[in-house]
Amino acid sequence: MGMPTASATFTTSDFEVTDFVPDVTTALPTGHLRMRKVYTGEVAGRSVTQFTSAFDQASGVGTYVALESFEGAVEGRTGCFNFVHAASTSGQDRADEYGLIVRGSGTGALVGISGTVSLTIDDEGAHHMTFDYAIPDDAPRRAE
Repeated sequence: MGMPTASATFTTSDFEVTDFVPDVTTALPTGHLRMRKVYTGEVAGRSVTQFTSAFDQASGVGTYVALESFEGAVEGRTGCFNFVHAASTSGQDRADEYGLIVRGSGTGALVGISGTVSLTIDDEGAHHMTFDYAIPDDAPRRAE
């Protein structure tokens, strides 16, 4: 039997570009920013996202890595946890996608959560996150 799957749509706001510039120069410009997200659906809540990229705006080529600190509910179970996701693009696609829930990061009724995450963007530009997750049988059903 597979893991439960929960999905959400999210919106982003409060972009804060940091002034971090590495002392190594590559062929792609690098950057770091923080943003806030609001999730609605089977996963509902908010996150603070640390977003790092090596990306060329002109060609659309690059890779990003995002670490999110999420607070909210997964199918009614409330708590917090971290998850990470990354992908590359040639300017026309998404490739080399990676995403997982950070083990040991769950709190409240999400203690022990583990699994994977994937991001998709539909034809209208809406961003969707899907969580394939497991929570141990002995985890609390409600946040304490």
